[in-house]
Amino acid sequence: MKIGEARELVGEAPYVRFQSPVRNERGYYSGVFGLVNGLARRGKLSAEQERFRRANNDWYNAAYPDPSTVDPTVYDHELHPGAAAWFKPTSRDLIKRVDGYLEILAAHGVECRMFQSSNPGRIVYEDAYQIVVVPHESGRADENELQPAT
Repeated sequence: MKIGEARELVGEAPYVRFQSPVRNERGYYSGVFGLVNGLARRGKLSAEQERFRRANNDWYNAAYPDPSTVDPTVYDHELHPGAAAWFKPTSRDLIKRVDGYLEILAAHGVECRMFQSSNPGRIVYEDAYQIVVVPHESGRADENELQPAT
């Protein structure tokens, strides 16, 4: 997806997720925050990128619920294999900040796609801003009635 599109999609889709098109080492599709945090753990971010990541991660953590602190089992691989968070369309403030993360990923050649779905999977957590779902039986993001944004 193009940088700047996250800001434009607000209110357009029932649920929105930004994720890698490739499975990670555990067989799941990493989300945008996981991708950027992974670059940080490997020491790949510039000082400016790290400042952005830290400031924005702190903002998200302070302003919005972390599903895993509300329900520690939400991302348990045995109970909820492949569980992934999706933005609700009402989460305008959350979605608008994704562009900065997408810029970091683009600078490092890491692909991240935006998916939209009215039915991304079985909901295992929900709050005012997001849902966490276990993908449909296939477990494949691209087979879950998802529409990659163009």
